[in-house]
Amino acid sequence: MQNIAYIFGGLFGFISIVLGAFGSHLLKKKWSKEILDSFEIGVKYQMYHALFLILLGLVLPLPSTIATLAIILAIVGVIMFSGSIYGICILKSREIPVKFLGPITPLGGLCLLLSWAFFLLSLI
Repeated sequence: MQNIAYIFGGLFGFISIVLGAFGSHLLKKKWSKEILDSFEIGVKYQMYHALFLILLGLVLPLPSTIATLAIILAIVGVIMFSGSIYGICILKSREIPVKFLGPITPLGGLCLLLSWAFFLLSLI
């Protein structure tokens, strides 16, 4: 599970740098400030949790059910939280209704919170 944490941490970090550069150079000319601000939140949280996944791989006692849950929830949380924000931004920029993606963002946030909680539990 350590390798999974490292792989997804590296992948999420790489993608967040690409998306951050894409947003600040290309999308800046096409999207409103409001949409860009939301996009930036998705990129920031993705990078924070990329680093968190690497930390999980380094410090958690493995193999452990709690450590495994922390890693899985962090991965799922990034995909749901940041992924839904990216989707919402793309759809809003094209003036397409985004109601179906709205509930996914807080569920992703909950997964991220639970990941941090399991991280803390594993250290106790």
